[in-house]
Amino acid sequence: MSNEETLPTPATTPGAQSPRVDSAARRSTSAVPTGQPHGKTTIADSVVSKVAGIAAREVPGVFALGGGGARALGALRGAVGQDDMTQGVKVEVGETQAAVDITIVVEYPAPIQQVADTVRSQVTNAITSLVGLEVVEVNVAVNDVHLPTDDQDDQVEARVS
Repeated sequence: MSNEETLPTPATTPGAQSPRVDSAARRSTSAVPTGQPHGKTTIADSVVSKVAGIAAREVPGVFALGGGGARALGALRGAVGQDDMTQGVKVEVGETQAAVDITIVVEYPAPIQQVADTVRSQVTNAITSLVGLEVVEVNVAVNDVHLPTDDQDDQVEARVS
């Protein structure tokens, strides 16, 4: 017989979802190396959202971020010079990890799957390098395809004034 004890495993409820990122209950504390300043850096969720939004917008083939209503509100904000870089981006941030959901509109005729894969890669790289968090997932939802003729409808002059 062995002298080792077997620790009980926590029961899980069927159908219960576990968080996508590390939670406070599972965080481990590590000793700060001698000679290093003590302290903690806290990065707001909105910062992670903004980094993800900027990275996604830089991908060729991405026309816009967000759904129709969010884009309309974003157009109003843009008209007054207050662009919302977090539009169409939702993040879940833990102590060392982040998960991202992004809604995009793809420019026709860009290959949709390739654009989504590039968005996923760019967002992961930006969050990892700029924020220092491990990205556990980036979900990309393609909400629409922007056609060049969509812009022409906006430029038609009114028949009456």
